[in-house]
Amino acid sequence: MKEIILIGAGGHCKSCIDIIEMIEGYHVAGIVERKESTVKEVLGYSVIGSDEDLADLRKKYDFAFVTVGQIGSSDLKVHLFDQIKKLAVEQPSLVSPLAHVSKHATIGGGTIIMHHALVNTAAKIGVNCIINSKVLIEHDTVINDHCHIATGVIVNGGV
Repeated sequence: MKEIILIGAGGHCKSCIDIIEMIEGYHVAGIVERKESTVKEVLGYSVIGSDEDLADLRKKYDFAFVTVGQIGSSDLKVHLFDQIKKLAVEQPSLVSPLAHVSKHATIGGGTIIMHHALVNTAAKIGVNCIINSKVLIEHDTVINDHCHIATGVIVNGGV
């Protein structure tokens, strides 16, 4: 099992943990949260440091995932993704076992495909995206980096 740290301890973190616990290959080592936060644990996983500790945590962990949600601006999510990238930490794509992603689709690192999402053939999804629950991404669609496709959205072919 690969140990992975999660960056951000809010509601989206809980949804990401749910998926990580369902897939094989990763174990949540802990959560990184803002220094001023009072959150100490999420779903039984401890907060092991703040954003300021990422360089030190890199010495121990090879995998990280940004679990900051995205309502309105993506600035914080992009900043954290870039910070982790500079530390040469691998940011895998995570796919719920309850989702379907065509073997002919492309999913960028740091992207999560949530429960019951469907990503069809030749779709291309960038890095650091949230493809939320019950989303349909049809064939030949391109979703650029750092996008959040909200729950239940349908994006038709060729978009």
